[in-house]
Amino acid sequence: MATMAGRLLLLLLLAVAGLLAVFMTEHEVLAKGSDEHDDNVYQVSKGGQGSLKNYQCSPQCSRRCANTQYKKPCLFFCNKCCNTCLCVPSGYYGNKGECPCYNNWKTKRGGPKCP
Repeated sequence: MATMAGRLLLLLLLAVAGLLAVFMTEHEVLAKGSDEHDDNVYQVSKGGQGSLKNYQCSPQCSRRCANTQYKKPCLFFCNKCCNTCLCVPSGYYGNKGECPCYNNWKTKRGGPKCP
């Protein structure tokens, strides 16, 4: 009977160790983020102005300008603003408060420079 209790205890310990390993792995993936969405780590919600790298401006501006009918000027000015501010607000429109540099850059007439 002692060997049966020993085996049962060993089986229980292995089950608990397996569950802990799964939990730790899942927690680590959530903490790091998945590799296929690494560019999302640098979105505004994670840091605001200066949170992007130069190479991330083009895809972020493509996302920002996806719903406009004026795609060429939107992409031009968005990329210009992003390369200076290293930030693109979330969403397709608005949310400029997330990027003070992006929000405060004005044209000669006083209108917003960044889309």
